[in-house]
Amino acid sequence: MTTILGLRFRENGQIYYYCAPNQVILAGQHVLVKTDQGPAMAQVALLTENLPQDVEPTELKPIQRLAEQEDLVQHEENSLLAREAIRHCRRCISQRNLDMKLVDVEILLDRSKMIFYFTAPGRIDFRELVKDLVKAYRTRIELRQIGVRHETQMLGAIGNCGQMCCCARFIRKFQPVTIKMAKEQNLFLNPTKISGMCGRLLCCLAYEQSTYEEFQRRCPKIGKKYQTNQGPVKVLRSNIFRETISVFNEHGEERELTLEEWKAIAGETWTPYIPPQQQPQQRPSAPPRPRPEPESAPDQSDTATHGDDGELVAAGLPDDPSQPRPKRKRKRKPKPRRQDAPQAPHAEPGE
Repeated sequence: MTTILGLRFRENGQIYYYCAPNQVILAGQHVLVKTDQGPAMAQVALLTENLPQDVEPTELKPIQRLAEQEDLVQHEENSLLAREAIRHCRRCISQRNLDMKLVDVEILLDRSKMIFYFTAPGRIDFRELVKDLVKAYRTRIELRQIGVRHETQMLGAIGNCGQMCCCARFIRKFQPVTIKMAKEQNLFLNPTKISGMCGRLLCCLAYEQSTYEEFQRRCPKIGKKYQTNQGPVKVLRSNIFRETISVFNEHGEERELTLEEWKAIAGETWTPYIPPQQQPQQRPSAPPRPRPEPESAPDQSDTATHGDDGELVAAGLPDDPSQPRPKRKRKRKPKPRRQDAPQAPHAEPGE
């Protein structure tokens, strides 16, 4: 018979499920398993026969064997080495003035690799830090940057409800949480109330979101007016716990109705209320004004335009309006003559 084991790799950490075919294992014992990083030791937290709903049967992997006394001693030495590595790494970070925060150190059972988890606001050039760590411990070094949610998941914390944070207990994959969820659940948008220990929105906001969405689909939209057999009403608010809505009728009264009562007065299909449009008063149209007749232009055929010196430039208008008007000729002023420089008198020879 195959026994399903719930294993913890950290104290108060989340549970991962493995199987132990044809082995008798008790809760509290230590076992060796093979992970993506390498061999690791875990403690049996629980025994069960059924997998949780969020775990697929294909993800279930077998354990290697029970941990022996040598494995337990090696695991204890690795724990002491991890604490010393945290202090040494923090000193190196301070000496090199790196903008990063060391969270935890994980050492594989055979010490083939050491993983340093850290947080940082941006990208960090830690190549020199890796050289310092390799020189100190003579093994493979991996620096892995994580987010603030994973930091709280690894360290653990007490939430606003007084219990251990959900991410440290059972959450394996983080779901996206938005401020729209808090609005739909009628919560006060106070950052200290809807934020967790990591500074992000509470993960528990997503637990009941499907219930709120299903209730909102059965309710009319808040703030809208609808036509009912009792006249137009406006929906003010809804109460998911009592499954009621509050409406405001045309007589100025506020009533609380259940969803069944709402369907009785509004029907299965809700009709939005459309107020009657007020038609504007039509003013009598004024009689059209007579258009003024264009004045006839004076006959300019006899008029003449003379230049400055009395020369005739244009006489009257051209017969064809499409022909351009002749340009006025301008009299050019004579340029002043250039005076030659006076020449020196030529002296006669012998004078």
